[in-house]
Parts: sequence; C-alpha cells; structure tokens
Amino acid sequence: MNSIATKLIPGHQIASGTATNSPYPAGSISMQVPFFKALGLDLSHCFMGTLNLNLAPKRFRWIEPEWQFELVKWIPEYPAETFWFAPCRLRVAAQVYEAWVYYPHPKTKTQHFHSNQIIEVIAPKIADIKYGAEIILEFHPEQIQLY
Repeated sequence: MNSIATKLIPGHQIASGTATNSPYPAGSISMQVPFFKALGLDLSHCFMGTLNLNLAPKRFRWIEPEWQFELVKWIPEYPAETFWFAPCRLRVAAQVYEAWVYYPHPKTKTQHFHSNQIIEVIAPKIADIKYGAEIILEFHPEQIQLY
C-alpha cells in the first residue's frame, strides 16, 4: 500500500445530514448505504457521513475501483448516480481503521463537487476527531494514483 499524510477538512456536510440546508436530514450516506449493501458492499458498520481528506498539493486519479455501482437510483427526485469504492486504511494517532474511498462519479453527480485534491472516505466512527487532524491515508496504487 502507498500512503500520504492528509488533513481532515470540512466538507459540504450533506453526506452526514448536518448541513443547515441539507436536502437529506438523515444524510445522503444513510440513504445510500442500503443500496450499496444490496449490491454487495456492506457499510452499515461505518459512520453515516464522509471524512474529507485534503491531499494538497497532490491530486488523485482513479486507476481501477474495487466496486463500481452504475446508475444507482437512491433518491426519486434526482437522476441515478454511479459510485466507485476502493478499500483504504486510515491511521489516526495510534489507531488504524479499515475504510473505503467513496467517489460519487462526477459524470452522474448533480451537485456538491469536490476538487481532486480532496478525497472522501467512509470509515467507522473515529472518537474525538477534529478538523485539522492529520490522518495517514493508505491506499492500493493499482486502484488510486497520486500525482
């Protein structure tokens, strides 16, 4: 696995439903997880939100996701979306967490875009984590590449 030191930054807070203007009061992740589970990827043990990790000055690009879910119709009001996932590990202080890089594909995502210097991760709940925390992201280079 390759690794990079990242910083935890605030995202749009739509995934967790904590944004004041979130169209999904319970969060988009909690609404999507049952669809992912039905397709074979069980994320029910994870926190129902994403960690936004700043890779700057690096950027990332996908090589080959482990899971590709094409055109998932997870909410009736919006078009179906494609999601990619790759397993990863997070090192926070002395703890290691098994997690997933989460990528709503921009070709099908209708709103809330991120730069390719920000990578979103779905992970188990990490106690007492705060914005600005350094997190070591470990990933498979055959799935994700940094440049």
